[in-house]
Amino acid sequence: MSKKEQELSNTSLSQVQKDHREAVNRAFDQARNNIKKTVYDAQKDVSDYARQFINMQEKAFAMTGEIADNYIASQKELFNSFNQTIWTSYLENVANRISAYPGIFSESRVDAYTNTVSNIVDHYVTAMRLVNKTIFANASLVTASLQQLSNNAMEFSRLGVNAAKNVHETSSEIAKIGFSAIRPA
Repeated sequence: MSKKEQELSNTSLSQVQKDHREAVNRAFDQARNNIKKTVYDAQKDVSDYARQFINMQEKAFAMTGEIADNYIASQKELFNSFNQTIWTSYLENVANRISAYPGIFSESRVDAYTNTVSNIVDHYVTAMRLVNKTIFANASLVTASLQQLSNNAMEFSRLGVNAAKNVHETSSEIAKIGFSAIRPA
C-alpha cells in the first residue's frame, strides 16, 4: 500500500471513528432529552394527583360533617318526639322518685350526650389528620430515599467513568511500551 493510500485509509478510519463518536453522543443526548421530557410530563401529573388527593380529603371531611349533622339532627328529632309525648313527664316523674339517678332526662344529661357525639366526631377528624400526617411523613421518607438513590447513582457513574479512564490509560501504556516489556512473573 502506498503512503497516500495509507494516509487516505487513516483519514477515512479517523472520520469513521469521529462519525461513530458523534452518533453515540447524539444517541445519549436524545436519551437525555427523552428522559427530561418524561420527567416533565410526570411532574405535570403530580399537580393532578395532588388535586385529586386534596379533593378526596375535602370530601372525606365534608362527609364526616354531613354524617355528624345528620346523626345529631336525627337524635334531636328523636329526643324531641319523645319529649312531646305524655310519657316523658310520666317517665321523668317515675325516674325522679325511684331511680338512683334523678333527673335522667335533665338538660345536663342531654348536654353530656351531645358532648359525647361531638367528641366522637372530633376524634374521627383527628384520626384522619393523623393518617394524613403519616402519609406526608412517608412521602418525606420516599423523597429522602430518592435523593439517596440519586446520589448513589451519581457515585456509581463516577466510579464507572474512573474505571474506564484507568483501563484506557493502562491499555495506552501497554500499547506504548508493548507487551514485550512486561516480564512474566
